[in-house]
Amino acid sequence: MKVLHLDTNHELLIDQLKALGFENHEDYTSSKAEIEAKIHEYDGIILRSRFTIDKTFLDAANNLKFIGRVGAGLENIDCAYAESKGVYLISAPEGNRNAVGEHALGMLLSLFNKLNKADAEVRGGKWLREANRGVELDGRTVGLIGYGNMGKAFAKKLRGFEVEVLCYDIKDGVGDANASQVSLAEFQEKVDVISLHTPQTPLTLNMIDTNFINQVKKPFWLINTARGKSVVTQDLVSALQSGKILGAGLDVLEYEKASFETLFSTELPEAFKYLIESENVLLTPHVAGWTVESKEKLAQTIVDKIQAKFC
Repeated sequence: MKVLHLDTNHELLIDQLKALGFENHEDYTSSKAEIEAKIHEYDGIILRSRFTIDKTFLDAANNLKFIGRVGAGLENIDCAYAESKGVYLISAPEGNRNAVGEHALGMLLSLFNKLNKADAEVRGGKWLREANRGVELDGRTVGLIGYGNMGKAFAKKLRGFEVEVLCYDIKDGVGDANASQVSLAEFQEKVDVISLHTPQTPLTLNMIDTNFINQVKKPFWLINTARGKSVVTQDLVSALQSGKILGAGLDVLEYEKASFETLFSTELPEAFKYLIESENVLLTPHVAGWTVESKEKLAQTIVDKIQAKFC
């Protein structure tokens, strides 16, 4: 079977597929149109987020048996159409769930203790102790929206704290020893922290908007290591200004391109400018699942799933 690699990944992916008998080809620079012109030659493709795999691409890929996405989600693939053509879809949320859990916890603790603000002030010659008095996580209620691989990983990281962990998910029966599953009404009644761990779907687009925020009883902190378009940024800014949202840790943003690789190529919206200037907002460039260890684990997960299906 011939496999076309469209993004660079950990070298073990190609090495192990070769050992399993696959023929590997690499093309990290050709345009989508150029790839479409030759994709009929391949049985499988492996990519991260270089471009969208749409109906036109899939129609050209008439020998395609699988698509492996070295990441957690499949939103850059027309999954329904691919599956209707018998294409096996592979993602690897198991590979970076630990990294995401650690990143979410790091963001939360940084916000609670004003670490980034304090660091910047000390570097600027300011020694403001009272202005940087933090709050403690113990005694709070942390709510997770989405309780799959990422949500469960974050809940596991919270076991060392004296917190109540709740989860809300569209699937029933996902709660476990680390998080109690509750209704959305109970979730919004109790939480002090909301952390998002959902894929991008029609149900999660613009999920956190003014209506949702206003239904949360208490002022709360928001962590988003999932998908940027789940949060309406202007509504988030309004809630930060009013104090309904006490702080936000955002690894993803509404304004990201489909490839997740660039953001600053166009004029920045006013709402984003507000986030950049806010001391109670922590921003990272879509790297929650982007660790040295996860790079290897993501690749290994893809290899293991290909081997299980085709070898």
